[in-house]
Amino acid sequence: MTLLELYDVNRDPSANRLVNVSVRAQVGTGDNVLIPGIVVAGDSAQTFLIRAVGPTLADFGVTGTLTDPVLEVLSGQSVLANNDNWSEAAEADAVRAAAVSTGAFALPAGSADAALLVQLEPGVYTARVSGAGTTAGKALVEVYAVAPVTD
Repeated sequence: MTLLELYDVNRDPSANRLVNVSVRAQVGTGDNVLIPGIVVAGDSAQTFLIRAVGPTLADFGVTGTLTDPVLEVLSGQSVLANNDNWSEAAEADAVRAAAVSTGAFALPAGSADAALLVQLEPGVYTARVSGAGTTAGKALVEVYAVAPVTD
């Protein structure tokens, strides 16, 4: 078991900004799911691209991948958003565009990977990655800060 915490202690919002954090880990069942935390600081909402990549990891030579990741974003015990099979969601085009704008590698259309584009108010959140049914395997969870569109 590993715990990694990353903080930006610079209080100047115009200074350096964390754009992406990711972790690859074994996703099990029950209490053995992947649960990275997300803290949104500041005074305004921020848009995030959050992805749970399983089957596409095989394209990078990873074996034993999670064949069908399910992604949920929670505030406390309340599920705010969820996804299974990213390209079947109504927001698939927006997710694809956010991946391009953040420099994330492309997910193939029709893949069983999961992805969400969510706007989060300042606060504490959890991304929960599990396998559909009782599946288990290696998954990559990524959180990207999506820059606001400016004119």
